[in-house]
Amino acid sequence: MKEMSFRSLFCRLFRRHFRPLAVLLASGVFLFASQVYAGAQIEEGLAPSVVAGLQRSLSDRPVPSDYLSQPEVQAWITAISPKLARRMPDERERHELLATIHYEGIRAGLDLQLLLGVIHHESGFKKYAVSVAGARGYMQVMPFWVKLIGNEEHNLFHLRTNLRYGCVILRHYLDIEKGDLFRALGRYNGSLGRAEYPNAVAAAMKRYEIQETSSKIVAATAP
Repeated sequence: MKEMSFRSLFCRLFRRHFRPLAVLLASGVFLFASQVYAGAQIEEGLAPSVVAGLQRSLSDRPVPSDYLSQPEVQAWITAISPKLARRMPDERERHELLATIHYEGIRAGLDLQLLLGVIHHESGFKKYAVSVAGARGYMQVMPFWVKLIGNEEHNLFHLRTNLRYGCVILRHYLDIEKGDLFRALGRYNGSLGRAEYPNAVAAAMKRYEIQETSSKIVAATAP
C-alpha cells in the first residue's frame, strides 16, 4: 500500500509540475544541456577604469589563420584531442575548439588544463548549453557581461566569443583575488568560499593531464 501511495503521489506531482516543462523542452522553447553546473556569476559594480580594461581585453583579435600549423599548438591538440573524442566525435569541430582554447588561454595568461577543467564541469563541452541561471555556452557566461563590457552584437553561443568572455572574466577574478585560484573559481561559479566547485574543477582537470603543470589547484578547502 505504501509503495502504491508513493507512486500515485509521484505521478500527481509529475503531471502538475514537470509535464508542462517537458512539453516546452520538446517544442524547443528552452535549450538545456543534460549536465550544466554553472552557478550564477554575480553582477558587481565595477569602476569605470576596470570596465575599460576588461573592454580592451575583450577587443576582437581573431585566431590567426596559421595558428593550427604551429608545432607547439599541434602537439598540444594531438595530446588532448583523444581525451575529447567521445564527447565531440567530429574531429574538425574538436580541433577548432582546442585551437581556440589554446589561443584564448595563452592570450589571457591562463593555464590550459584549468580551462579544460572549467569547460568540462560547466558545460560538458556542449556549445549550446544553457544553465537554469541563464549562463550560456562552453564556459557558461552570464548575459549581463555582454551589457557590462561588450555590445549587443556579441553572441555568447559563438565559439570564440564565448571563450573570449570566459577567459577575460576568469582572468579578472584571478586578478581580484591576487592569484588565489580557489577564490577566483568561487567567484566564477557564484559560490565564493565554498569548496564544491573548486574541487569539481580540480577533479575535471585530472582528465586532461598530459604532464606535470605548475598551476594545480592546491588544497581546495575553504580557507
